[in-house]
Amino acid sequence: MTLTPLPPPHPAPHGASGWTVPAGACDAHCHIFGPQDRFPYLPGRAYQPAETPLERYREMAGALGLARAVFVQPAVYGTDHAAMLDALERGEGAYAGVGIIDASVRDADLARMHAAGFRGARFNYVGHLGARPSRGDVLAVMDRVAPLGWHLVFHVDAGALADEAGFLAELPCPLVIDHMARLDAAAGVQQPGFAALLELAALPHVWTKISAADRMSADLSDAVPFMAALAAAAPSRTLWGTDWPHPNSRWMPDDGDLLDLLARAVPGEAARTAILVDNPARLYAFT
Repeated sequence: MTLTPLPPPHPAPHGASGWTVPAGACDAHCHIFGPQDRFPYLPGRAYQPAETPLERYREMAGALGLARAVFVQPAVYGTDHAAMLDALERGEGAYAGVGIIDASVRDADLARMHAAGFRGARFNYVGHLGARPSRGDVLAVMDRVAPLGWHLVFHVDAGALADEAGFLAELPCPLVIDHMARLDAAAGVQQPGFAALLELAALPHVWTKISAADRMSADLSDAVPFMAALAAAAPSRTLWGTDWPHPNSRWMPDDGDLLDLLARAVPGEAARTAILVDNPARLYAFT
């Protein structure tokens, strides 16, 4: 089957409008793809991303004033982390990584990943990315990465959150919920899925990313109350990211608009600095 290539990201995002991005600001969720001649995608991949290597990411981050980044392993690479290892090693401490691994990973590979800046392992529960991992799978990976001080990252939607909330609440390690649990903004902040997410966010081992507003609604403003409530629920455990280059998004946002959305949802400078600088520095061990 021939896959239709996904559109590239916005070619010229604007910087922050009317506010100053703090020094050391971190994009805590982004991806790199390619170049394919060096880092080919899996043959059985579910989508065909635009080629957006590290150089393209750096152009976007520079326009937005972002100094640090956390690259998240995309499904099209599976457990082959060569592209991310290359980016992290070239970043010389400015970048961290979240991988997709299984319990069979070799100790030597984990050691190299940790030295490069990997700090988390991600699990996909969203249908188009394949079958959900079992709880046993999660615990087996946790046992491998917890001695390194890594956390677990969960990419869930409303259905998976409802099924797994109790399990996540009892995990004995730090964890991150990606993309505000992919909730539909049209259902409003009173929807049961958001109540469950807020309950999780209040737990001391749970972090949330107020990212991917463009996946919640075609109107970015609809995400503001969700972002504001999560930031208020756990101000020291909230992260923000662009989700650049927005793979499988329904439409392509200007990343500058996403940055300004954070300022609307979190108008206080100190609170924004915590989300952009202090919180990711603590979780990802930036120096």
